[in-house]
Amino acid sequence: MVSKQPIEIYGPVGLRDFIWRTMELSHTELIFRYVVHELVPTADQCPAEELKEFAHVNRAGSPPKEEQGRTILLDSEENSYLLFDDEQFVVKAFRLFHRIPSFGFSVMEKKRPGKLNAQKLKDLGVPPGPAYGKLKNGISVVLENGVTISPQDVLKKPIVGRKICILGDCSGVVGDGGVKLCFEADLLIHEATLDDAQMDKAKEHGHSTPQMAATFAKLCRAKRLVLTHFSQRYKPVALAREGETDGIAELKKQAESVLDLQEVTLAEDFMVISIPIKK
Repeated sequence: MVSKQPIEIYGPVGLRDFIWRTMELSHTELIFRYVVHELVPTADQCPAEELKEFAHVNRAGSPPKEEQGRTILLDSEENSYLLFDDEQFVVKAFRLFHRIPSFGFSVMEKKRPGKLNAQKLKDLGVPPGPAYGKLKNGISVVLENGVTISPQDVLKKPIVGRKICILGDCSGVVGDGGVKLCFEADLLIHEATLDDAQMDKAKEHGHSTPQMAATFAKLCRAKRLVLTHFSQRYKPVALAREGETDGIAELKKQAESVLDLQEVTLAEDFMVISIPIKK
């Protein structure tokens, strides 16, 4: 059964037209609806000669399955883009520097109410039952004696949510939005296209090295760093011979040397990383 909810797609200005033209030229027909939300980049996200104006993109009509999306501007105070916000999660984007405008994304789980303090409930005379559930959900209750008990009277500190940050192609962040959003991330995924010896070449092409990725992770106090987007010149661990320095394992060592030997993960296709719920 096809979901009635449209697929939400987020990306830089021009993405809507790219998807539309791709489907038009390939005669693709979708069985689901989708909506494209476009982020408007700033001029300092790429070399001046690479910044494109998309004012000319103004096609008539929309594909049958496309719904109207938003055009999202940078919040100059927060230095980020607000993409999604509900009672459980907030998703924001931040600016990166690359040969063309690129973005990073932060998925943050909101704080959950703290545990009920059983001793305080007993001391205040709150009877077990529905009142406990209301207080846990942030609703005040009135006891039979007329006393009002507020959630903050009986709840312990809120439980901090988990945070995952994913950076696209880049040779660095633009502004302080990325550092603020990635601060104390449980998982930080950062590209490392070339090794540290080729840092100048990496920067020239808008990419990063293990040292650059690890330095950003250290600045953000990220709890775990995952490296990805490796050049094909580096051999996978399974194919590298003992003693070879051109294998992908060398990138891991370079990053770990910056992080005081904190373990760094090398991304693989279909890799699954679990982030336990905080208690």
